[in-house]
Amino acid sequence: MEEIIHEISLRLKGMRDTLDITAEDMAEATGVSLEEYLSFESGERDFPFTFLYKAANRFGITLTDLMTGESPHLSTYTLVRKNEGLPIVRREGFSYLHVAAHFRDRIAEPFVVEAPYQPGAEDCELLLNSHVGQELDYILEGQLRVRIGDHEELMQAGDTIYYDASSPHGMVAVGGKPCRFLAVVMGQCDED
Repeated sequence: MEEIIHEISLRLKGMRDTLDITAEDMAEATGVSLEEYLSFESGERDFPFTFLYKAANRFGITLTDLMTGESPHLSTYTLVRKNEGLPIVRREGFSYLHVAAHFRDRIAEPFVVEAPYQPGAEDCELLLNSHVGQELDYILEGQLRVRIGDHEELMQAGDTIYYDASSPHGMVAVGGKPCRFLAVVMGQCDED
């Protein structure tokens, strides 16, 4: 995992240098302090998904480009078998499998996400993030406590929620076990 973090941090710095973007501009674009941004760029910290998503948007590249250093190359279809995909382990044990990482010119970022259950999740303060675009989350198994702005919902297998991802949102598995869900992030566009 540390090697992957190091490789992403090198691509992050390389893209910033190539595009002649200041670290201050990247910190603002990704919604973190300058100190936090520099710790990501130096490989000292693991990357939250939202940070990577915002950084790729600011650079005008795909998430796949930033994560792997390779551009997506498939254009007719991409098939990802069960439990496969581009793995992204982020945010307190959440794991993401990007299930369209190799599809070129995609208009959405689809992930199979596993949210771990942690005792006390039913009443904890949720970590909220926001990013450009819209998001759809479809619960495959388990239960998910979701907060979007001032609204909170308890979701079960088969439930779907669609929302403006620029609204602060957060989620946590509840019910004593992990929750698996399909998350589709849409509408990547520059924030400028």
